[in-house]
Amino acid sequence: MKLTKQEVEHIANLARLKLSDEDAEKYSQQLSDILDYVEKMQAVDTTGVEETSQVTGLTNIMREDTIVESGIADELVSCSPESNNGYIKVPKILEK
Repeated sequence: MKLTKQEVEHIANLARLKLSDEDAEKYSQQLSDILDYVEKMQAVDTTGVEETSQVTGLTNIMREDTIVESGIADELVSCSPESNNGYIKVPKILEK
């Protein structure tokens, strides 16, 4: 699939990128090559091939979330300019 220079410039505009004419020409060829490769990959028969997101077989090691009191909450609240009932008061920034 051949992308034109104008299509690349349109894509760049949507992404808020400024491209020189030289870059637009270069990216037109590079993106066209990528799309051609994807087109080839779509032609491959993958019937019976199991989907996978990674091939190493590794899994994440998760730990249980536990709350650990630091013991400095009161000290931190006392350092703030304003507090109320153990919470730091901050100026309101959103209006209804």
